[in-house]
Amino acid sequence: MRGDDQNQQAMFSYVSPEQRVPKDHPLRPVRIMVDNALVNLAPLFKEMYSHTGRPSIPPEQLLRALLLQILYSIRSE
Repeated sequence: MRGDDQNQQAMFSYVSPEQRVPKDHPLRPVRIMVDNALVNLAPLFKEMYSHTGRPSIPPEQLLRALLLQILYSIRSE
């Protein structure tokens, strides 16, 4: 089952990335492009996941994390 791509802000004392990251940070335009691409891929993701079972980590969040890992050369060990 595919999990929802949303934050649970009410559970924690939470500072969103929008509040923490400066407005002129170079990742902001990248995020807009990635979000637009993921909107186009959402129907494909929906077809790939079962409608039953435990919700997974949303593929959109996984792809965003992988992109940051690549951009910042973070090793996956």
